[in-house]
Amino acid sequence: MEINLVSDTVTKPTQEMLHAMFSAKVGDDVYKQDPTINALEQKAATMFGMEAALFFPSGTMANQAALKLNTQPGDEIICDKWSHIYLYEAGGTAFNSGCSLSLIDGNRGMITADQVRKAINDPEFFHAPLTSVVSIENTTNKGGGACYEIETLKEIKQVCTQNNLKYHLDGARLWNALVAKKQSPRQFGELFDTISVCLSKGLGAPVGSVLISDAKTIKRALRIRKVFGGGMRQAGYLAAAGIYALDNHIERLAVDHHRAKELAYMLQQLPWVAGVEPVETNIVIFSIQSYLDEKVIIEKLKVKGIHISSMGQGKMRMVTHLDYRQVMHEYVMDILPKVAM
Repeated sequence: MEINLVSDTVTKPTQEMLHAMFSAKVGDDVYKQDPTINALEQKAATMFGMEAALFFPSGTMANQAALKLNTQPGDEIICDKWSHIYLYEAGGTAFNSGCSLSLIDGNRGMITADQVRKAINDPEFFHAPLTSVVSIENTTNKGGGACYEIETLKEIKQVCTQNNLKYHLDGARLWNALVAKKQSPRQFGELFDTISVCLSKGLGAPVGSVLISDAKTIKRALRIRKVFGGGMRQAGYLAAAGIYALDNHIERLAVDHHRAKELAYMLQQLPWVAGVEPVETNIVIFSIQSYLDEKVIIEKLKVKGIHISSMGQGKMRMVTHLDYRQVMHEYVMDILPKVAM
Protein backbone atom coordinates (compact mmCIF):
# COMPACT_ATOMS: atom_id res chain seq x y z
CA MET A 1 0.00 0.00 0.00
CA GLU A 2 1.44 3.36 -1.08
CA ILE A 3 0.19 6.32 0.98
CA ASN A 4 1.07 9.83 -0.16
CA LEU A 5 0.82 12.47 2.57
CA VAL A 6 3.28 14.84 0.90
CA SER A 7 0.54 17.27 -0.16
CA ASP A 8 -3.14 17.56 -0.99
CA THR A 9 -2.11 18.32 -4.57
CA VAL A 10 -1.50 14.62 -5.26
CA THR A 11 -5.18 13.69 -5.59
CA LYS A 12 -6.64 12.16 -8.73
CA PRO A 13 -10.20 12.69 -10.05
CA THR A 14 -12.85 10.32 -8.73
CA GLN A 15 -14.81 8.21 -11.19
CA GLU A 16 -17.78 10.53 -10.79
CA MET A 17 -15.58 13.56 -11.49
CA LEU A 18 -14.10 11.87 -14.56
CA HIS A 19 -17.62 11.20 -15.84
CA ALA A 20 -18.46 14.90 -15.43
CA MET A 21 -15.28 15.81 -17.32
CA PHE A 22 -15.93 13.41 -20.20
CA SER A 23 -19.51 14.68 -20.48
CA ALA A 24 -18.61 18.38 -20.51
CA LYS A 25 -19.74 20.68 -23.29
CA VAL A 26 -16.74 22.66 -24.49
CA GLY A 27 -15.79 25.51 -26.78
CA ASP A 28 -12.84 27.87 -27.19
CA ASP A 29 -12.28 29.66 -23.91
CA VAL A 30 -9.79 32.12 -25.41
CA TYR A 31 -12.83 33.49 -27.25
CA LYS A 32 -14.89 33.02 -24.04
CA GLN A 33 -17.00 30.44 -25.92
CA ASP A 34 -16.55 27.47 -23.59
CA PRO A 35 -19.92 27.02 -21.82
CA THR A 36 -18.51 24.92 -18.98
CA ILE A 37 -15.75 27.43 -18.23
CA ASN A 38 -18.34 30.19 -18.24
CA ALA A 39 -20.54 28.18 -15.89
CA LEU A 40 -17.69 27.56 -13.45
CA GLU A 41 -16.73 31.23 -13.41
CA GLN A 42 -20.31 32.32 -12.80
CA LYS A 43 -20.73 29.70 -10.09
CA ALA A 44 -17.59 30.85 -8.26
CA ALA A 45 -18.53 34.52 -8.49
CA THR A 46 -22.03 33.82 -7.19
CA MET A 47 -20.73 31.77 -4.27
CA PHE A 48 -18.67 34.73 -3.07
CA GLY A 49 -21.30 37.34 -3.89
CA MET A 50 -18.92 39.00 -6.35
CA GLU A 51 -19.50 40.07 -9.94
CA ALA A 52 -17.16 37.94 -12.02
CA ALA A 53 -14.43 35.30 -12.07
CA LEU A 54 -11.72 33.98 -14.35
CA PHE A 55 -10.31 30.44 -14.60
CA PHE A 56 -6.52 30.02 -14.37
CA PRO A 57 -4.25 26.99 -14.89
CA SER A 58 -2.67 27.48 -11.45
CA GLY A 59 -3.01 29.29 -8.15
CA THR A 60 0.37 30.92 -8.65
CA MET A 61 -0.78 32.48 -11.92
CA ALA A 62 -4.05 33.64 -10.34
CA ASN A 63 -2.17 35.26 -7.45
CA GLN A 64 0.36 36.87 -9.76
CA ALA A 65 -2.38 38.24 -11.98
CA ALA A 66 -4.13 39.75 -8.96
CA LEU A 67 -0.94 41.44 -7.78
CA LYS A 68 -0.24 42.73 -11.29
CA LEU A 69 -3.77 44.15 -11.50
CA ASN A 70 -3.44 45.99 -8.19
CA THR A 71 0.07 47.46 -8.47
CA GLN A 72 2.46 49.55 -10.50
CA PRO A 73 6.19 48.76 -10.87
CA GLY A 74 8.05 50.00 -7.82
CA ASP A 75 5.10 49.48 -5.46
CA GLU A 76 5.26 47.40 -2.31
CA ILE A 77 3.00 44.57 -1.14
CA ILE A 78 2.49 43.76 2.53
CA CYS A 79 2.32 40.07 3.46
CA ASP A 80 3.44 37.59 6.09
CA LYS A 81 7.01 36.31 5.88
CA TRP A 82 5.68 32.78 5.27
CA SER A 83 3.33 33.79 2.45
CA HIS A 84 3.10 31.62 -0.64
CA ILE A 85 3.54 34.69 -2.85
CA TYR A 86 6.95 35.21 -1.22
CA LEU A 87 8.29 31.69 -0.66
CA TYR A 88 6.77 29.58 -3.41
CA GLU A 89 6.06 31.70 -6.47
CA ALA A 90 9.61 31.97 -7.80
CA GLY A 91 10.03 35.69 -7.16
CA GLY A 92 7.02 36.37 -9.37
CA THR A 93 6.10 39.67 -7.72
CA ALA A 94 9.48 41.09 -8.77
CA PHE A 95 9.55 39.40 -12.18
CA ASN A 96 5.96 40.02 -13.24
CA SER A 97 5.00 43.21 -11.44
CA GLY A 98 8.29 44.86 -10.54
CA CYS A 99 7.18 45.07 -6.90
CA SER A 100 8.87 44.47 -3.58
CA LEU A 101 7.40 42.72 -0.55
CA SER A 102 7.20 44.08 2.96
CA LEU A 103 7.39 40.96 5.13
CA ILE A 104 5.60 40.85 8.46
CA ASP A 105 6.62 38.50 11.26
CA GLY A 106 3.16 37.11 11.97
CA ASN A 107 1.84 34.18 13.97
CA ARG A 108 1.77 30.90 12.02
CA GLY A 109 1.54 32.87 8.78
CA MET A 110 -1.21 35.21 10.02
CA ILE A 111 -0.84 38.98 10.47
CA THR A 112 -2.83 41.60 12.38
CA ALA A 113 -4.30 44.98 11.56
CA ASP A 114 -1.78 46.71 13.84
CA GLN A 115 1.12 45.00 12.07
CA VAL A 116 -0.26 46.07 8.71
CA ARG A 117 -0.74 49.65 9.88
CA LYS A 118 2.87 49.87 11.05
CA ALA A 119 4.19 48.43 7.77
CA ILE A 120 2.53 51.01 5.50
CA ASN A 121 4.98 53.49 4.02
CA ASP A 122 4.15 57.21 4.15
CA PRO A 123 2.86 57.94 0.61
CA GLU A 124 4.43 61.41 0.79
CA PHE A 125 7.89 59.97 1.49
CA PHE A 126 9.00 59.37 -2.08
CA HIS A 127 12.24 57.62 -1.04
CA ALA A 128 10.28 54.54 0.00
CA PRO A 129 8.18 52.23 -2.17
CA LEU A 130 4.51 53.10 -2.39
CA THR A 131 2.46 50.57 -0.40
CA SER A 132 -0.41 49.44 -2.61
CA VAL A 133 -1.64 45.96 -1.58
CA VAL A 134 -2.12 43.81 1.50
CA SER A 135 -2.04 40.10 0.67
CA ILE A 136 -3.50 37.52 3.07
CA GLU A 137 -3.10 33.73 2.87
CA ASN A 138 -5.92 31.64 4.35
CA THR A 139 -5.39 28.88 5.32
CA THR A 140 -1.66 29.38 5.79
CA ASN A 141 0.46 26.76 4.08
CA LYS A 142 3.71 26.98 6.03
CA GLY A 143 1.71 28.00 9.08
CA GLY A 144 0.25 24.50 9.21
CA GLY A 145 -3.22 25.17 7.86
CA ALA A 146 -4.00 27.94 10.35
CA CYS A 147 -7.22 29.90 9.75
CA TYR A 148 -7.96 33.60 10.21
CA GLU A 149 -10.86 34.80 12.30
CA ILE A 150 -13.28 36.93 10.29
CA GLU A 151 -12.98 39.76 12.81
CA THR A 152 -9.22 39.94 12.25
CA LEU A 153 -9.76 40.16 8.49
CA LYS A 154 -12.35 42.91 9.00
CA GLU A 155 -9.87 44.89 11.08
CA ILE A 156 -7.24 44.60 8.35
CA LYS A 157 -9.85 45.62 5.77
CA GLN A 158 -10.50 48.79 7.75
CA VAL A 159 -6.79 49.64 7.65
CA CYS A 160 -6.76 49.02 3.89
CA THR A 161 -9.78 51.29 3.37
CA GLN A 162 -8.28 54.04 5.50
CA ASN A 163 -5.03 53.95 3.52
CA ASN A 164 -6.44 53.34 0.03
CA LEU A 165 -4.87 49.89 -0.25
CA LYS A 166 -6.11 46.93 -2.27
CA TYR A 167 -6.87 43.74 -0.34
CA HIS A 168 -5.99 40.36 -1.90
CA LEU A 169 -6.77 36.90 -0.56
CA ASP A 170 -4.65 33.92 -1.53
CA GLY A 171 -7.37 31.42 -0.73
CA ALA A 172 -5.72 28.31 -2.16
CA ARG A 173 -7.06 26.34 0.81
CA LEU A 174 -9.88 28.70 1.72
CA TRP A 175 -12.36 25.83 1.41
CA ASN A 176 -10.68 24.19 4.41
CA ALA A 177 -11.02 27.39 6.43
CA LEU A 178 -14.71 27.71 5.51
CA VAL A 179 -15.42 24.21 6.81
CA ALA A 180 -13.20 24.42 9.90
CA LYS A 181 -14.51 27.83 11.00
CA LYS A 182 -18.08 27.38 9.72
CA GLN A 183 -17.70 30.52 7.61
CA SER A 184 -19.33 31.38 4.28
CA PRO A 185 -17.74 32.45 0.98
CA ARG A 186 -19.82 35.64 0.98
CA GLN A 187 -18.14 36.80 4.19
CA PHE A 188 -14.88 36.87 2.25
CA GLY A 189 -16.42 38.34 -0.89
CA GLU A 190 -17.57 41.33 1.17
CA LEU A 191 -14.02 42.03 2.35
CA PHE A 192 -11.53 41.42 -0.45
CA ASP A 193 -10.91 43.18 -3.76
CA THR A 194 -9.52 40.01 -5.33
CA ILE A 195 -9.73 36.38 -4.21
CA SER A 196 -7.94 33.37 -5.68
CA VAL A 197 -9.21 29.89 -4.82
CA CYS A 198 -7.74 26.54 -5.80
CA LEU A 199 -9.73 23.59 -7.10
CA SER A 200 -6.89 21.06 -7.28
CA LYS A 201 -5.95 20.70 -3.62
CA GLY A 202 -8.52 19.60 -1.05
CA LEU A 203 -11.34 19.63 -3.58
CA GLY A 204 -9.63 17.03 -5.73
CA ALA A 205 -9.86 18.56 -9.22
CA PRO A 206 -6.84 17.80 -11.43
CA VAL A 207 -6.06 21.38 -12.49
CA GLY A 208 -7.13 24.93 -11.92
CA SER A 209 -7.75 27.99 -9.80
CA VAL A 210 -10.25 30.82 -10.07
CA LEU A 211 -9.69 34.54 -9.55
CA ILE A 212 -12.80 36.38 -8.34
CA SER A 213 -13.43 40.13 -8.26
CA ASP A 214 -15.62 42.85 -9.76
CA ALA A 215 -16.47 42.73 -13.45
CA LYS A 216 -14.15 45.58 -14.44
CA THR A 217 -11.16 43.98 -12.71
CA ILE A 218 -11.82 40.56 -14.22
CA LYS A 219 -12.02 42.12 -17.69
CA ARG A 220 -8.54 43.52 -17.10
CA ALA A 221 -7.45 40.15 -15.70
CA LEU A 222 -8.32 38.51 -19.03
CA ARG A 223 -5.55 40.54 -20.69
CA ILE A 224 -3.09 39.79 -17.89
CA ARG A 225 -3.82 36.08 -18.15
CA LYS A 226 -3.11 36.28 -21.89
CA VAL A 227 0.21 38.02 -21.24
CA PHE A 228 1.12 35.29 -18.74
CA GLY A 229 0.27 32.59 -21.30
CA GLY A 230 -2.69 31.30 -19.34
CA GLY A 231 -5.30 31.26 -22.10
CA MET A 232 -6.53 27.73 -22.85
CA ARG A 233 -8.85 26.38 -25.51
CA GLN A 234 -11.28 23.54 -24.68
CA ALA A 235 -10.61 23.91 -20.98
CA GLY A 236 -14.21 23.07 -20.11
CA TYR A 237 -13.10 19.50 -19.42
CA LEU A 238 -11.08 20.92 -16.52
CA ALA A 239 -13.85 23.30 -15.48
CA ALA A 240 -16.29 20.40 -15.26
CA ALA A 241 -14.03 18.84 -12.63
CA GLY A 242 -14.08 22.13 -10.75
CA ILE A 243 -17.87 22.35 -10.82
CA TYR A 244 -18.17 18.77 -9.61
CA ALA A 245 -15.70 19.51 -6.80
CA LEU A 246 -17.60 22.60 -5.66
CA ASP A 247 -20.85 20.64 -5.64
CA ASN A 248 -19.58 17.51 -3.91
CA HIS A 249 -16.22 17.89 -2.16
CA ILE A 250 -16.40 20.90 0.15
CA GLU A 251 -18.23 19.50 3.17
CA ARG A 252 -16.20 16.28 3.14
CA LEU A 253 -13.08 18.32 4.00
CA ALA A 254 -14.17 17.87 7.62
CA VAL A 255 -13.09 14.22 7.28
CA ASP A 256 -9.57 15.33 6.27
CA HIS A 257 -9.45 17.67 9.26
CA HIS A 258 -10.51 14.92 11.66
CA ARG A 259 -7.85 12.53 10.38
CA ALA A 260 -5.18 15.24 10.57
CA LYS A 261 -6.03 15.84 14.21
CA GLU A 262 -5.80 12.12 14.93
CA LEU A 263 -2.38 12.01 13.27
CA ALA A 264 -1.28 14.99 15.36
CA TYR A 265 -2.39 13.26 18.56
CA MET A 266 -0.50 10.10 17.63
CA LEU A 267 2.67 12.05 16.79
CA GLN A 268 2.55 13.76 20.18
CA GLN A 269 2.95 10.34 21.82
CA LEU A 270 6.11 9.39 19.92
CA PRO A 271 9.52 9.81 21.58
CA TRP A 272 11.24 10.89 18.37
CA VAL A 273 8.82 13.78 17.88
CA ALA A 274 9.84 16.98 19.69
CA GLY A 275 6.56 18.83 19.13
CA VAL A 276 3.45 19.12 16.99
CA GLU A 277 2.00 22.43 15.86
CA PRO A 278 -1.71 23.13 16.40
CA VAL A 279 -3.91 21.45 13.77
CA GLU A 280 -7.04 23.23 12.53
CA THR A 281 -7.44 21.80 9.06
CA ASN A 282 -5.64 19.16 6.96
CA ILE A 283 -1.96 20.05 7.49
CA VAL A 284 0.14 18.48 10.25
CA ILE A 285 3.55 20.02 10.92
CA PHE A 286 5.78 18.46 13.55
CA SER A 287 9.36 18.85 14.77
CA ILE A 288 11.70 15.91 15.28
CA GLN A 289 14.28 15.51 18.01
CA SER A 290 17.48 17.44 17.28
CA TYR A 291 19.66 14.32 17.12
CA LEU A 292 17.63 12.87 14.23
CA ASP A 293 18.12 13.27 10.47
CA GLU A 294 15.01 14.17 8.46
CA LYS A 295 16.17 12.04 5.54
CA VAL A 296 16.38 8.94 7.75
CA ILE A 297 12.82 9.44 8.97
CA ILE A 298 11.49 9.96 5.45
CA GLU A 299 13.28 6.81 4.27
CA LYS A 300 12.05 4.66 7.17
CA LEU A 301 8.46 5.71 6.54
CA LYS A 302 8.91 5.26 2.80
CA VAL A 303 9.93 1.63 3.37
CA LYS A 304 6.53 1.19 5.03
CA GLY A 305 4.80 2.80 2.04
CA ILE A 306 4.18 6.14 3.78
CA HIS A 307 5.40 9.27 2.03
CA ILE A 308 5.73 12.59 3.89
CA SER A 309 7.73 15.76 3.26
CA SER A 310 10.53 17.66 4.96
CA MET A 311 10.24 21.40 5.52
CA GLY A 312 13.85 21.77 6.67
CA GLN A 313 15.28 22.73 10.03
CA GLY A 314 13.89 19.64 11.71
CA LYS A 315 10.29 20.14 10.61
CA MET A 316 8.20 17.52 8.81
CA ARG A 317 4.76 17.72 7.20
CA MET A 318 1.80 15.45 6.54
CA VAL A 319 -1.25 16.56 4.56
CA THR A 320 -4.54 14.65 4.50
CA HIS A 321 -6.73 14.71 1.39
CA LEU A 322 -9.45 13.14 -0.71
CA ASP A 323 -7.35 10.11 -1.73
CA TYR A 324 -6.23 9.37 1.85
CA ARG A 325 -8.87 6.81 2.72
CA GLN A 326 -9.85 5.39 6.12
CA VAL A 327 -8.03 2.10 5.52
CA MET A 328 -4.86 4.07 4.80
CA HIS A 329 -5.39 6.21 7.88
CA GLU A 330 -5.73 3.16 10.10
CA TYR A 331 -2.55 1.72 8.61
CA VAL A 332 -0.56 4.93 9.25
CA MET A 333 -1.89 5.19 12.80
CA ASP A 334 -0.79 1.59 13.37
CA ILE A 335 2.67 1.98 11.80
CA LEU A 336 3.80 5.30 13.35
CA PRO A 337 4.29 3.94 16.90
CA LYS A 338 6.22 0.96 15.52
CA VAL A 339 8.79 2.99 13.59
CA ALA A 340 11.95 3.04 15.71
CA MET A 341 14.23 6.04 15.29
